[in-house]
Amino acid sequence: MRRNERRESAGSRPGGVIVDLSRQCVSHVDVAWVTVTRVACFAQEAGAFRASCVTLDTANDILRRSDRSAMISDDRVALHAVADDLSGAAEVASLLTTRSGSATLVLAGQPRGAVCVTDLDARHLPAEEVSARVLAAVSATPGARVLVKIDSLLRGPLAALVGAVGPVVVAPALPALDRVVAGGVVTVDGRPLAEVPAWAAEARQAPTTVAAALSPLRTTVIPLATIRSPELPAALRAAVAAGLVPVCDATTDTDLDAIVVAAPDGVALAGSGGVAAALGRAMALPHAAEGDRPTTPHDEPLTDWDATAPDKALTRTLAASYPGHPLIVVGTAEAVAREQVRRLIAEGATEVTPGDADEQVIEALRGGAAVLRPTPGAAVDPTRSRAISASLATLAARVVAGTDTPLVLTGGETARRVLDALGVRALHPIDSVHHGAVRSRTDDGRLVVTRPGSFGGPDSLTSIVAALRGEWTHPTEGMSPMTSTNTPLIAVTMGDGAGVGPEVVVGALVEPRDDCRPVVVGDAARLRAAAGVLGLSPEIVTVERVADAEFTPGRINVIDLGLLPADLPWGTLSSVAGHAAYEYVRVAAELALAGDVQGICTAPLNKEALHAAGHRYPGHTEMLAHFCGIDEVSMMLSTPTVRVIHVTTHIGLVDAVNRIEPGLVERTVRRGHDALARAGIPNPRIGVCGINPHAGENGLFGYGEEEEKIVPAIEKLRADGIDARGPLPADTAFFVAGRGDYDLVVAMYHDQGHAPVKVLGIDAGVNITVGLPVIRTSVDHGTAFDIAGTGKVDVRSMIEALRQAAQMSPRPAGATS
Repeated sequence: MRRNERRESAGSRPGGVIVDLSRQCVSHVDVAWVTVTRVACFAQEAGAFRASCVTLDTANDILRRSDRSAMISDDRVALHAVADDLSGAAEVASLLTTRSGSATLVLAGQPRGAVCVTDLDARHLPAEEVSARVLAAVSATPGARVLVKIDSLLRGPLAALVGAVGPVVVAPALPALDRVVAGGVVTVDGRPLAEVPAWAAEARQAPTTVAAALSPLRTTVIPLATIRSPELPAALRAAVAAGLVPVCDATTDTDLDAIVVAAPDGVALAGSGGVAAALGRAMALPHAAEGDRPTTPHDEPLTDWDATAPDKALTRTLAASYPGHPLIVVGTAEAVAREQVRRLIAEGATEVTPGDADEQVIEALRGGAAVLRPTPGAAVDPTRSRAISASLATLAARVVAGTDTPLVLTGGETARRVLDALGVRALHPIDSVHHGAVRSRTDDGRLVVTRPGSFGGPDSLTSIVAALRGEWTHPTEGMSPMTSTNTPLIAVTMGDGAGVGPEVVVGALVEPRDDCRPVVVGDAARLRAAAGVLGLSPEIVTVERVADAEFTPGRINVIDLGLLPADLPWGTLSSVAGHAAYEYVRVAAELALAGDVQGICTAPLNKEALHAAGHRYPGHTEMLAHFCGIDEVSMMLSTPTVRVIHVTTHIGLVDAVNRIEPGLVERTVRRGHDALARAGIPNPRIGVCGINPHAGENGLFGYGEEEEKIVPAIEKLRADGIDARGPLPADTAFFVAGRGDYDLVVAMYHDQGHAPVKVLGIDAGVNITVGLPVIRTSVDHGTAFDIAGTGKVDVRSMIEALRQAAQMSPRPAGATS
């Protein structure tokens, strides 16, 4: 070691630090945990990248000014996410809030709670200051898993954010908003990022690739084929070991789930809200300890507010004059914002601008909602965006300080300026009105909705105001309404009441969801019994119609058919339960055909019980086809490793071979292709199995079935631009599909497809019926009579089935975001 270098302990982290005292900066060395004046980071070899070189004086100065020099977190933080702007931080906090506990969004002060999200307020800062804030934040929670929230449109100081945490896996995709990554390129609604107007308010051009956005970090693209293969963990480890930042392609939520699971231990994740949602699904988050959520803090405010605060007598008058009427502050230049404001005004809101006097804004709030935005029609000047945000914040804070006026804040910069001016130090997420629109409360009880400027459709603001109306004063803990009408309504059938169906339904639905609105068709009393078995206490509410359902965390809506006796034993074959299961499916199909729901998700039924009740159907697939008046549908099984669709299902092997013909094969492939396209895979690679061993081996096995029944279909499909390949030996097809070569395998008969799927992923498997007027998904397991009523059932397959139903189902007519 040179004389002008020293090493310091890294606490619980391996390695040390090299500090060049002659330059007073932290050098980037190979995989060493750096701890300098409470600033910790992994650093990489200087030749690999140099995102920034943070001087000690700069870091200390930044930490003092940002109130982070004294950040010493307790050891209860299991997951620490950092974001460079407030709307992104709120989105992550909402996605990480589960029944295991609520995430806390910290604006100032020490991290708190089992799940903490820190808003660094750094998007506008120079790279070295961004790095210093990241280092300070992560150093406060040693041992916590780290998530770096980055913008799905690649805005902000990405290299400084990502480079400061050391070894990191990057996945910017946000499939929920059709922002996906393929070949290292972000596309938005099918167009490359560089070709869309999302960067209108930025002072620079959009990057053409994720690698360009992360420059000068050295990156490597992890392609979709690897993401969907068993080689993903090894690929990520190899990239990190080589000093590279792996940039992961992803076009679906399933891709992001795989990335989160495969990320090496001790390596940070960086991504959009899509990765945050995947992390929330993957992690078993600990319960927040009593006292994690603090009362009103007595810390000093972030800004000197006394000089601009309104008269105290005036604020008391305001509190009595316009209780419940929200102030909407629109701090975004996105084109959609103009239409959102226009619709809000059409609903009765009053528009105000920064040039208006305080009294004008106050008068507007007395009459209803008021929307504050920059002067309409003014040209967008990216160099003045921060000044505009400041002027909006100054007026908004003067008007609402000392009142309980709810706030709707769009655009992360504007939202942060308003909350800073009000002295807000933390937010506690309650729910999401729609994707990205997060309703939270401050420590002193004010309701605040934050939303990225680019999120939401034309009715976003009207939906948010509707969610706030009448419920802002004293929200019940964790029980605020989810009133968005933008997500699909899903009918969830309870399955056989003597099996594990009621348990998996309750276990899957007790968690709040922002991707769909589930309504159970079943038996309310049986669901309550299942909740007791699981040790849960949801509010199970009977509704007459889907339209009567209300969606709040902890509430399960059920259309109660009342067909089960109170003393129905668990785990026993029952014709009564079989008939009830039949009726649940029938009613769900009727709701779908009437347009009351956009998808169906089914818990398992028992075929023997179904037949004992006189309903002679092989299973859900055929029963739904009958109810919907469809002659032909297909069964698809989906797991995190492989997907398979069946040409034939519940018939004998000899009958299956006789039934297979080119037209049936072609129609099956087309249904699978269309289903994957709806799920976000626009050009799926489809492997078509043969019938005989080795796919007949050029006539060596069988009687030419492949050439007669399969090849003509493949030729026609390929002529139409569908990437179908085969006939393939089934054993080879599933092997290469498992490593990511195919997005879908076409099996010719039941066991050819079911056997490998159950080996490769039954716990998270989903059964999907394609070809119906609506999508139908189901668990890929049976009624499990042997464990029914014991609380031992694994609900992951039901959760995944509901997620895929939400992903593949259309939004209701008239939905906009």
